[in-house]
Formats: sequence, C-alpha cells, structure tokens
Amino acid sequence: MTSLKNKIDQTIVNVPNFPSEGIQYKDITPLFLDADLSREIVSEFAKQAQGKVDLVCGIESRGFLYGVQIAHELNVPFVLIRKAGKLPPPTVGISYDLEYGSATIELNPNYIPKGARVMIHDDILATGGTAEACAKLIEKCGATINQFSFIAKLDFLKGEDKLTRFTTDIISLTKF
Repeated sequence: MTSLKNKIDQTIVNVPNFPSEGIQYKDITPLFLDADLSREIVSEFAKQAQGKVDLVCGIESRGFLYGVQIAHELNVPFVLIRKAGKLPPPTVGISYDLEYGSATIELNPNYIPKGARVMIHDDILATGGTAEACAKLIEKCGATINQFSFIAKLDFLKGEDKLTRFTTDIISLTKF
C-alpha cells in the first residue's frame, strides 16, 4: 500500500525556473484532480488537529482550498486571511517583508474569538514569513496558535524556525 506521503510526492509537479530563473516551483494543483487523494489529505489534517483547535485560518489563496475542508471535517469555523484590501471592514492587518518587497495581510477581528485555539493552514511552507505574519495577526486578536499545517515544506529554507515560537505542532505531509 502506498503511503499518503508517497502519493503526494508522486502527484506534485516540479516546474523548473518558475516564477523566475533558479526556482523549482512545487505545483500542488494536480492534487485536486484526484478526489480520493484530496479526501485522504483532508482526513489526515483533521485527524492530527482533532481536539486541538477551535477554528482554522487559511492563507490566501491556496490555503483556502484544503483549509475550508479541514474546518468542515472538524466542525469548526473557517476564517480567511487575505491580502490587504480584499475584505470588507472591519479588518486588522500586518505588514511583513518578502524576499523582494513587502506585503500586508488582513482578517476580520470579529471572527477570531479571544482565547481561541487556531490552526493556520497553507499549501507550502517555504521561508515561513507569511505564516509567521498570520500568527502575529491572530495573536494580536487575542487567540493562540495551536497548530500549523502544510501539504509540504521546503526544509532547506528553514521556514519552520520562524514558527516554533508560536507552537511546535507543525504538520507537513511531505517535505522537499
């Protein structure tokens, strides 16, 4: 029987030199072509989060794809974390640095109950900057980060190092 990790590894497509020269892009979109594999992915994330989280936050936009399904499986709310200007007020935001520039993300603070235990979900953990900014934003709303979940992490970029101050419960179903 093929493990979930092996199924994911065989399905994700490496796209060389995208979006720029020297980058090896990990294309997760083929995962969505296999309904059984997608259900297995959601089930595994939900199993590892059961009893640990009160809500799931997904990072725009690929974190929405499985994030909302994980929340439904856990029977907890799903909260969107979006790029600045994409949500109606009220919003709170945080700006953070990227490799080449900066970005701002926002959420509606009314959707984050004080003291809530939160899972932050995204597709790939690379440098960890966006997930770290999300965690700071959620803490600013009075909640705690109980878990991060990613389909894959790029170990060589050491993004996990930025996240362990929030929680050591960091799930990735595969790594590169």
